Amino acid sequence: MKALLLLHAAATCYMCGVIWFVQLVHYPLFSTVGRGGFVAYQLQHVRRTGWVVGPAMLLEASAALALCVSFTSDLSPALLWIGLGLLALVWLSTFAWQVPCHNALLKGFDSERHAWLVRSNWLRTALWTVRAGLALYLLPIWN
Repeated sequence: MKALLLLHAAATCYMCGVIWFVQLVHYPLFSTVGRGGFVAYQLQHVRRTGWVVGPAMLLEASAALALCVSFTSDLSPALLWIGLGLLALVWLSTFAWQVPCHNALLKGFDSERHAWLVRSNWLRTALWTVRAGLALYLLPIWN
């Protein structure tokens, strides 16, 4: 169980770090690429980002689900399920808002879509931050 908790916390904290970088640095810089090179840039962004976040997101989701179905008496099932619910909201936001924005930006830079991408991504940033705190709280070393 400790190994699963560590794996879960590591994946969640990794994604928390990634999302803060994306929110504060990467997404805002989209507007500086220039219209001429933006489509190629966006295509590379989508391809490369998948390799950075895809495995970690799957690992985090698998670990969160495994914790919910195999919790022990020393863990709060309510906190585990809340954490999984927060992660479900992250995934919902990702596939309902961010992925469609990225797909639309593959056609060319659009300042309104870009602004929506940055604004809507604050939800994932907040959710992953709360999840990271929760994942660290659940670690035996913090209790």
